[in-house]
Amino acid sequence: MAEVLRVEAGELSLDEIIDALNDGRRILVDVEVAGGRHEVVLRYDGETYHCDTPTNLHRHTDETEMRGCIDRMGYADPDR
Repeated sequence: MAEVLRVEAGELSLDEIIDALNDGRRILVDVEVAGGRHEVVLRYDGETYHCDTPTNLHRHTDETEMRGCIDRMGYADPDR
């Protein structure tokens, strides 16, 4: 099993996040929401991309959907 990658929101580019997920890595993203710190888990099981937030589990059937989610939620650096 690949090791877990811990990052702050905005630390990696969208491509870096997708590449790590496609390599089988689980990514823990530390985000700030409503003044509090939360952890979001991003992963790919070979068929479905998962975005597990403290309140919801989002499932995405393809890479394009996952890219959109990561972009909308601000997990990646928008300038890279």
